[in-house]
Amino acid sequence: MADVSTIPPRDKAEILAQALPYIRKFHGKTMVIKYGGNAMTDPVLQADFAEDVVLLKLVGINPVVVHGGGPQIETALKRLGKKGEFIQGMRVTDAETMEVVEWVLGGEVQQDIVGLINQAGGKAVGLTGRDGGMIRAKKLKMLDSVDPNIEHDVGQVGDIVSIDPSVVKALQNDAFIPVVSPIGFGENNESYNINADVVAAKLATVLKAEKLIMLTNISGVLDKAGNLLTNLSARQIDELFLDGTISGGMLPKISGALDAARSGVNSVHIVDGRVPHVLLLEILTDQAFGTMIRSH
Repeated sequence: MADVSTIPPRDKAEILAQALPYIRKFHGKTMVIKYGGNAMTDPVLQADFAEDVVLLKLVGINPVVVHGGGPQIETALKRLGKKGEFIQGMRVTDAETMEVVEWVLGGEVQQDIVGLINQAGGKAVGLTGRDGGMIRAKKLKMLDSVDPNIEHDVGQVGDIVSIDPSVVKALQNDAFIPVVSPIGFGENNESYNINADVVAAKLATVLKAEKLIMLTNISGVLDKAGNLLTNLSARQIDELFLDGTISGGMLPKISGALDAARSGVNSVHIVDGRVPHVLLLEILTDQAFGTMIRSH
């Protein structure tokens, strides 16, 4: 916890007053927050995250949390003696792995987050894509990145067909903070593991969110020299894809972010979840703590 007792009261008041224009601007607006990386595993950052989410709710902003859980799934699979297999960055999900994914994401991880937010004074409610028929999915068709004629079978990994946000809206309007696990269901009630970045981006789009904020383990999108790019347009991002600056695990994150920005989400922020209280800093101050992607 940072020691703020040495800050003179007048300076404290000044700091709080500077948040006012942002509180006014975003009052009543929805913000979808993708929660992952270190922010999810470091106890101090977990507590900061929960406090930030509760504070946003108290000042009239509607946060919706979508969480990942790759490391936690990996740990659970190891306990069962299963080796995680990946193709082009996607986890291959057979029926047994899918069961593990469901109880880790929809049980353990989700309930931990709900507990943290409640402990910080909020009222969180955990949901999976099944609740309220929220996330309809189908099997993901994964084409080979080199030869598009080859299709890889990644098992019960899903592609979103549609999202019905009515359950999220109902909770939001009633002072609750929804915490969503990225699990969808198919037409035969089968479960699908969906990339949490993709779920967050699509949910932000259907909720017409003001912002989509993605907490990651990097400071944002970096150029080839390792410098942070704080402000990018859709066109600049296409160029970064083409010249290979954006690659690997950043690809699904950024392409989802880009889709959201193009579909009406005002701005998408990729921020460093290792920074204490990064949500408040990003939303309620004029400091840039990551990469903002604009729709134009």
